[in-house]
Amino acid sequence: MTTTLSTRDETLPTTYSQALEALSLGPLWTALHQLLPNERQTQAVPHRWRWHDLRPLLLEAARLVPIEQAERRVLVLENPGLKGRYAITATLFAGLQIILPREAAPSHHHTPAALRLVVEGRGAYTTVDGVKCAMEPGDLIITPPMRWHDHGHEGSEPVVWLDGLDIPLVRALEASWASRMRPARPPATETDSSQDEFTAAGLVPRRSRYADTGYPQVRWPWAAPRGALAAMAAAAPAGQPVALRYVNPKTGAPPLATMGCECQWLRPGEVTPASRSTASAVYHVIEGRGESRIGDAVLAWEPGDTFVAPPWHVVAHTNPAPSAPACLFQFNDEPVLRSLGLWQEESLP
Repeated sequence: MTTTLSTRDETLPTTYSQALEALSLGPLWTALHQLLPNERQTQAVPHRWRWHDLRPLLLEAARLVPIEQAERRVLVLENPGLKGRYAITATLFAGLQIILPREAAPSHHHTPAALRLVVEGRGAYTTVDGVKCAMEPGDLIITPPMRWHDHGHEGSEPVVWLDGLDIPLVRALEASWASRMRPARPPATETDSSQDEFTAAGLVPRRSRYADTGYPQVRWPWAAPRGALAAMAAAAPAGQPVALRYVNPKTGAPPLATMGCECQWLRPGEVTPASRSTASAVYHVIEGRGESRIGDAVLAWEPGDTFVAPPWHVVAHTNPAPSAPACLFQFNDEPVLRSLGLWQEESLP
């Protein structure tokens, strides 16, 4: 959280304070409770971005800004509490990207990790280290740090996806860097491992035909998790949440070291138990309508909407529909909190 810290104790003699400042020293006691407040604090606020409002602006951006100029044609989801920081939470970045038929976004690599959740349209693809990943609505595709990637479009309609990156976190570490763009290259393979090596839970190939990059799966087609969620929902007792985590199929670890991903099925009439955690999360509505309580805010949502839950905010979801399910996707910074020993979660009445 960006804030101005008090570095001078006005009760001290001026000459003493000047001596400290001359040696680049500061008295801790003047800023101790700003550095370590008694309550958890965040400048990020709960907020919802309506697909109904954003979609026309994305199409207009595609008309106004050539892909050659933009390189990545993205509208950033900027948290109202973090103005000017191009961040949706203190650690996460989110944006909506659009590509048109026959366009190609150039190739580059960068230190921040990235993920894509396809929102609308068919015919586009992302290439990750030469592996071509088809992009269908609901699909998740990851781009690990320092992996060359580009985007192309062989279809006939605009394709939009939600970008999630850990840019604010990496910038805070002063480790943010990207290569210069280069023209997109033809994919080395027309399929990704989700199509032929990871098609069933609990099974992994004895030998893979793909290069060993440490990320054996980079695409999760939506059909697989949706089918699994529907099956779980049909068998799970009422009141038991139905959610799945995306994982590295060989290790069970999150797909990316800094960002976790989940999908959740809300049965008709379901209200999830309220909880809060030290992680922040960005939600996207894949299907259905409902509302979520995020702290003191109540956010109504429908397909295509995106909303954010800052850390340590109470979260509860409701699907009021009498017969239709709802599906929510989320990405979060939980892996970072766990690795630093800062993860905490509470269930609330």
